[in-house]
Amino acid sequence: MAARSIEELQKRYSSLGKTGNGRGPGGPGPRGRGPRPKGKPKNSRATVSRLVGYIAAYRFRLIFVLLCMLINTLTSLAGSYLLRDVINALDKDADPAKSILLKIFMPEAVATGVLSDAERLWCLGVILLVLACIYAVGIVTSYLQSRLMIVVSQNAVEKIRNDLFKKLQRLPVRYFDAHPTGELMSRFTNDVDAIDMMINSTVTSLISGTISLVGTFIMMVYTNWILTLVTLAFIPLYIFGGGFIGKRSSKYYSAQQTALGAVNGYIEETVTGSKVVKVFNHEETCVEEFESLNNDMRDKQFKAQFFGGVMGPIMHNLSNLSYAVTAGVGGLLCLFAGFDVGGLTVFCNYARQFSFPINNISMQMSTIFSALAGAERVFNVMDEAPEAADLPDAVQMKEIRGDVVLDNVSFGYVPGQTVLRHVSLYAHAGQKIAFVGSTGAGKTTITNLLNRFYDIDEGHITIDGIDIKSYKRDSLRENIAMVLQDTHLFTGTIMENIRYGRPDATDEEVINAAKTASAHSFIMRLEHGYRTVLEGDGANLSQGQRQLLNIARAAISKAPILVLDEATSSVDTRTERHIEHGMDRLMKNRTTFVIAHRLSTVRNANAIMVLEHGEIIERGNHEQLLALGGRYYELYTGKKELD
Repeated sequence: MAARSIEELQKRYSSLGKTGNGRGPGGPGPRGRGPRPKGKPKNSRATVSRLVGYIAAYRFRLIFVLLCMLINTLTSLAGSYLLRDVINALDKDADPAKSILLKIFMPEAVATGVLSDAERLWCLGVILLVLACIYAVGIVTSYLQSRLMIVVSQNAVEKIRNDLFKKLQRLPVRYFDAHPTGELMSRFTNDVDAIDMMINSTVTSLISGTISLVGTFIMMVYTNWILTLVTLAFIPLYIFGGGFIGKRSSKYYSAQQTALGAVNGYIEETVTGSKVVKVFNHEETCVEEFESLNNDMRDKQFKAQFFGGVMGPIMHNLSNLSYAVTAGVGGLLCLFAGFDVGGLTVFCNYARQFSFPINNISMQMSTIFSALAGAERVFNVMDEAPEAADLPDAVQMKEIRGDVVLDNVSFGYVPGQTVLRHVSLYAHAGQKIAFVGSTGAGKTTITNLLNRFYDIDEGHITIDGIDIKSYKRDSLRENIAMVLQDTHLFTGTIMENIRYGRPDATDEEVINAAKTASAHSFIMRLEHGYRTVLEGDGANLSQGQRQLLNIARAAISKAPILVLDEATSSVDTRTERHIEHGMDRLMKNRTTFVIAHRLSTVRNANAIMVLEHGEIIERGNHEQLLALGGRYYELYTGKKELD
């Protein structure tokens, strides 16, 4: 198979255009039913507002952090200004009246304007001591603000992850059918990590930078208003340069996050299906397609990081230019306007401090854009419509018999494309109803509707005479046990995996369930028996053994309704014969719906429904359908095989 184009790959695997697995309506199972829902795109202001909402929950810590930032900024400004006293204390030509500490500690000397060398050295020692105390306070407040911001950021990110995971649990099956696992995992890892980095470091830089900017400006005006005007003349250059680069960075960082999600989605799908890839010799095709996606991500990352990285050097050079012009004008003021050298030194230091927050903020723009793009993707998931709420008067299912009726049911995964057409059937309590037919005929769709994974478009489905929409959804699903064609085991012991069907089951009940499913014998042959730890979806077991555990999981459930969707498709014929009696015990006194391609497994069904193109074309028991000589007869005798 030829490698797909980058446009097709992006459309299929990126978060902005994923269309599912490409199975059309009526395919086997619910996956890939039409285009994925497209959420309304969020703007940066709305995204920032929602992030602030997560941080605001820790407002008292933030207030203390702001206080620490303020004190830290004041110590930095005060320390810088005292350099004027240090220089003037060493300069015999300097005016003592311009020194703050001299006015405090040596007012008489300031009044006379004359200081001896000893007085200057004593004054210098006092200034240095005061500087040491100021910087010590700055170190403590800096430590406290950093530590508290880490606590705030980690708590906020923890809540974001929790909210995202909780939302995933409330999303309908339709959403997961249309989104690759890798792309969803990217929201929890790459996107949330970007948010963490921004809250932890960038928010601190923005707030402290703003405080520093305001404080430095005040001190600059106090020191020399003429040099302040010279420094402010460069502000338009900062704004223009930052705005020009920032617009492009934002666009490319959003594209980078999308490309990253596409790569993750492709990797997840390819690694999960590695056996299929090797069986059909698609290794080279996968490599080509991955290279296309990887190259696309490289190009987008290059542009995003280039524009994000170039901002710092540009701002730094503008800062150097501003510094040089300010120092030149200040030198002229010292020569012709009586401006002291200490004041010039301090002002140049302030000019550097004034540009530093601007440079720092500009260098953080790449982190900001990356985090906002990631946050937007996370919030897109949170804003997805959850599974429809239960009706206000919905009731719990209690002591149900298991009478199931489908009355004139029609359904389509995509509007305008009907999968089931006016399907009607009934199953009395304890009966076994089998569905047979070609792939895509709608067999699995019926079982999905029973669980309300999807809601029907027309008609009614009732259990014990009550519409299933009148039951609470969790109560409905508690009373329907399913064994799916695709096995899934969780990391943990075999005992825990079987008990997943009923968490309050005792060990004895778990063992009895395993015996019912004919799984007990192979479990006991394992080194640790029921305490054997399964990892990687039970990779240390065969496909048939994994399916037996799934059957045992259903067996331990007390659900009165049982759905077997190709439950024995992964079991060999010999093993299938071994578990037939166990399956009979499993189905005893339960209303059972069976989907099977092996028609020998449904011969003892009370009724067999033959579906084609979403309609029931034949119904009856095994003998009746054979006597009819129709589609079932052709399938059973092999005159016409299943598609």
